[in-house]
Amino acid sequence: MRQAIALALENIRDGGGPFAAVIVKNGALIAAGTNRVTATNDPTAHAEIVAIRAACKRLQSFQLDHCELYTTCEPCPMCLGAIYWARPARVYYASTAADAAAAGFDDALIYRELAVTQRERRIPMGELLRDEASAVFRAWLAKPDKLSY
Repeated sequence: MRQAIALALENIRDGGGPFAAVIVKNGALIAAGTNRVTATNDPTAHAEIVAIRAACKRLQSFQLDHCELYTTCEPCPMCLGAIYWARPARVYYASTAADAAAAGFDDALIYRELAVTQRERRIPMGELLRDEASAVFRAWLAKPDKLSY
């Protein structure tokens, strides 16, 4: 965790956001990531996402089996989703979501949006061409050599 905190402080000095994450497997550092949102103009470039991408690339796997993720802050909803998809063994965080909100990084809107119907969301969402799109899942289900995840 201290390494993640040091990376976050360095990222702030370099003009980035106040977040960093490291991924460890069997006591060895596999990957690290810092918040790269403004540096790359990528709203998904949160520290956890950056670290997960680097770790999966290094491990040549889409799962982080037997890995631990250390992040400087309680994961946001997007990062939490990515963590569950990557399936590390454990996650540790330093600061809380409340600490992040006090610093101007408040995820409360996203949690509220998840709790309401699509019609009630701030960004309009709706179904379109569902019948046509069902061909995609039929093709997936029929594929004999698919790699499930």
